Amino acid sequence: MFRTVVAALSGLILLTLTPACAEGSGDETRTRVLVFSHTTGWRHDSIEPGIEALRVIAEENGWQFEASEDPSIFDEGALERIDVLVLLSSTTGSTPESEWLSDEGRAALQGFVRGGGGVAAIHAAADAHYLWPWYRQMIGAAFEMHPPGTPDGDLTVVDADHPATRALPERFTRTDEWYWFSDFDGNVRLLMTLDAASIGEEGGEVPMAWSHTFEGGRVFYTALGHTRESFAEPLFLEHVRGGIAWAAGLED
Repeated sequence: MFRTVVAALSGLILLTLTPACAEGSGDETRTRVLVFSHTTGWRHDSIEPGIEALRVIAEENGWQFEASEDPSIFDEGALERIDVLVLLSSTTGSTPESEWLSDEGRAALQGFVRGGGGVAAIHAAADAHYLWPWYRQMIGAAFEMHPPGTPDGDLTVVDADHPATRALPERFTRTDEWYWFSDFDGNVRLLMTLDAASIGEEGGEVPMAWSHTFEGGRVFYTALGHTRESFAEPLFLEHVRGGIAWAAGLED
């Protein structure tokens, strides 16, 4: 009887203390994610639902979350306090004044990547900084064009052994705006392609998602995510979650 009471009391004490201890001790080791979505070019109406969906992903995975549209945070040391930078359709125009990173901001981003930081770039993040070759090399390609509309396209996972594609079917169809690219780096780890014929276009298999290590950092890119509805699709959200986790070095 005595042992039963002691065991019950010990369990009660453990249940009472554990949440408080966990809450106070985990912040320093939690993965820190910053979503950046400033635009000077075309602004996608998927950005706002994207921010909220990424906030939920962060909460579900125990990551610290921050979102900003202020380019000056790059100059003010924001990258020094994060592990992964998510570039959420952060577009620019094609003129020097439209490019949202200043000289200091560019140096900060380069320092972040070269110091082992992770970048997860979504959709129109490839449609940016055309006058800065380093950015294009970091992403792994540059947006060139897209066929009109948002037709249903057939996707193929070409590398299923990656956190961003592990949960996806080998072949599936979804609705999006489909990007074609210039300066595609053939050395990246290609994850997923679009069958151009499935949307009535020529071009064979068009790269849609990839990852690579670049100057010490990890960079993941997906061309998916044009539509607002994308950020309510479980498969797409798992694709993005896995890409962020890979960029953070949490999963391989």
